[in-house]
Amino acid sequence: MKKKKKKATVVFEMAYASSLGIALVIAIFGSLLLGVFIDRKLGTGSIFTILFLVIGIIAGFRNYYIFIKRYLSDEAEESGELREDEADSKKRIAEKNRDG
Repeated sequence: MKKKKKKATVVFEMAYASSLGIALVIAIFGSLLLGVFIDRKLGTGSIFTILFLVIGIIAGFRNYYIFIKRYLSDEAEESGELREDEADSKKRIAEKNRDG
């Protein structure tokens, strides 16, 4: 039973990791297009284009940071490096982040 759960977790992590590239591109180009649209409507040059491009880059790489942080935390739990109470508190925080 435990082996099956571990396999499901690995498959989920692989699927999530493969979607990170797409999410990065969507965040950057979506923000860029929004900035271009606003600049054209308001006639403000390229202020909003640059602003939204930076926001998109930050949002895209934030996804990578969260994934790596979660992945390293899970590995540390499996190897027994974390104390049991730390592991429980990290799980509760992760569940809160997933729910809302």
